[in-house]
Amino acid sequence: MKTNLGITEAGREGVANELTKILADEYVLYTKTKNAHWNIEGPDFYEKHKFFESQFGELDGIIDSVAERIRTLGHYVDAMLKAFLSVTHFTEQKRSKNDSAGYLKELLADHESLIMILRGNIPVFANEYHDLGTSDFITGLMETHEKMAWFLRSHLK
Repeated sequence: MKTNLGITEAGREGVANELTKILADEYVLYTKTKNAHWNIEGPDFYEKHKFFESQFGELDGIIDSVAERIRTLGHYVDAMLKAFLSVTHFTEQKRSKNDSAGYLKELLADHESLIMILRGNIPVFANEYHDLGTSDFITGLMETHEKMAWFLRSHLK
């Protein structure tokens, strides 16, 4: 059945393509946070292990909501790791130390980068694609990432 949301087919496709990139970034960020949770070492191990657990739990919910937004627009989600890695803005790196400061700084930089991407897409979704719903949706995502970044930043003070 045809999706009729008051957004043109080209608009829905454009939004879905951009959301696919955001989904890839969210998934890679989730994986990097899970990696920090699993591999953290040092005197603050338990505290940071639990902290990273709360962060990847929040990211898991975000991933689901982004994928469901893509489906709401009438598009399918290519949830293959190869597809995510082909469009993500993030990179992975092998760590020489599994200390909290290194993980915190890397994850903070990724959250801040994603915040900028989300902020840049807010007017594009609203004005270019005439999709106020997705514009509002990613405004909420941006606010969530701003709070997550604040928590990460606060650990580095």
